[in-house]
Amino acid sequence: MEITETSAEGLKRTYKVVVPAVDIRAAYEDRLSELGRTVEIKGFRKGHVPPTVVRQRFGASVMGDVLERTVARSSRDLIREKGVRPALQPKIEVTKFAEDADLEYTVALEVMPEIELIDFATLELTRHRIELSAEEVEQALHRMAEQEKLFEPLSEPRPARQGDALQITFEGFRGEAPIEGGKAEDLEVELGSGHLIPGFEDQLIGAQTGEHRTVHVSFPDDYPVKDLAGALARFEVEVKAVKQPLAVTLSEDFAKRRGFEGLDGLREAAKKQLEAEYAELARLRLKRQLFDRLDRGPAFELPPGLVAHELEHAWQHLLEDLKRAGKELKDLGKPEEALRGEQKAAAERRVRLGLVLGEAGRRHHIEVEREALLRAALLSAVRRFPGQERQIFDYYRKHPEALEQFRPALFEDKVVDFILGLAKVTEESIGPEAFARLGPEASEAVPDAAPERAAPEAEKARAPKSKRRKPAAKS
Repeated sequence: MEITETSAEGLKRTYKVVVPAVDIRAAYEDRLSELGRTVEIKGFRKGHVPPTVVRQRFGASVMGDVLERTVARSSRDLIREKGVRPALQPKIEVTKFAEDADLEYTVALEVMPEIELIDFATLELTRHRIELSAEEVEQALHRMAEQEKLFEPLSEPRPARQGDALQITFEGFRGEAPIEGGKAEDLEVELGSGHLIPGFEDQLIGAQTGEHRTVHVSFPDDYPVKDLAGALARFEVEVKAVKQPLAVTLSEDFAKRRGFEGLDGLREAAKKQLEAEYAELARLRLKRQLFDRLDRGPAFELPPGLVAHELEHAWQHLLEDLKRAGKELKDLGKPEEALRGEQKAAAERRVRLGLVLGEAGRRHHIEVEREALLRAALLSAVRRFPGQERQIFDYYRKHPEALEQFRPALFEDKVVDFILGLAKVTEESIGPEAFARLGPEASEAVPDAAPERAAPEAEKARAPKSKRRKPAAKS
C-alpha cells in the first residue's frame, strides 16, 4: 500500500492511497475459495461447487465486498501509520479501479488539535451549600398539600368547571373507525390538568352528571403514535359524575396518606428532598463556573467539521422549539444572520469544552463502564416510563449498542468530578433566595468529543402509557 499526503491545511488532511492490484486479486481469490467451501447450489454437493460456477454466480458481489473491506482496512492502517486522531469520520472517495488494476482512493479528514490543558490544581471555584430554614421547609409542605388535590361529590348538581374532576367513560373514533387504545371506563380526570390531548378537557367544561358529549380534537403533530399524529378524531364521552376539589391541609392523616407515620416524618423527608434538589442546582452552578474557566484556557484551533455539525444540530433544535411554540424566526426580534452568529458562538464554546474534557479524560484514562451505562438507562426509564423498567431492561440487554447514548453525559460527569478533585473548591453557605439571585444554574451541554456515531433510540422499547393518566393522549 502506498500513502501520499496531498494536502495539509490547518487541521485538514488529504491522502491518496494506492492498493496494488495483486493484493486485490489475492483477496478476491481467497474470498471466492472460502465461499466455494460453504455455499450450497442446487445440483452440487456442498464444498464441491466448481470455481467457475462460484465466480459466475458471486463474482461481482465478492469483488464489491473485497473492495469495501480493503478500503476499511487500509484506511485504518493509514490512520495508525500517520499517527493522526480524526475529529470526525473520514470522507473516502474511490477515484480509480478496474479489473487487474490498482485501487486508488482519497481520504479527507480533520484531525484533533493539540490541546494544552491548564493546571487543574490552580483553579479556584465556589460550591454553594443552600441552608434551609424551618419556615422554608414548612412552605414546601404547604405547596405539597396544595398540589395533592382530593375530590368529593357535589352537594348539589351543577355544571362542571375548571378544577373539577369528572368520572367519564369514552371511546374514540377516526372517521367511523374506532381508535385502537382510545377507549376507557370510569376514568377520573381533572379539568385543566392537561392530562388529555389539547382541547379534550376544555370541551367537558359545563358538563353535568349523566350527560353525553361529543368531543372533537386533533392529535398533536408530534404524537408518538405516528398513525395518529396530526389526525382529527371524535370521542363519545359519558359523564358519570362531577366532583369538586376538597381543600387539603397539613395533618397527620395527610402525612399517612403519603406513606409516613406522621407529619414529622413527612417534614424530614421533604427537607431531605429539598436539600438534594438544591445540591443538584449547586452542582450545575459549580460546573458552569468550571466550564467558564476552561473556556478561557489556552486557545487552540477548532475542527471546522465539528463546529458545523454542532451548529446545524443547535439550529435545527431552535427551529423545532419555535415550531412547537407556534412561532417563527421573525418572532425572536433579530435578523437570521444575527441569530446564526449567536448560535455559532455557542457551538464553538460547546465544541471547545467538549475537546478539553475529552483530552483530560484521555490523558487520565477516564472511562465509563457498561454497568454505569445500564444504571443510567434504567434511571432514565424510571423517570420517563414509570412501571416499565423490565421492558426497558430487556431492550438494552438485547440492544447493548443503544446504551451508547448515555456515554457522553456520564463521561462528562466523571471528568468534571476528576477536575474538581484537583481544584481548590471553597464551600459557601447561602439561603435559597440569595442563591436564586445569582442567576441561571444550568451549565451548558457539552457534546461528545469522540467521532460521531449513531445510536438506536430506546423509544422502541416503550410500552403504552397507563390509561389512568392520559387515555386520550397515549394509546
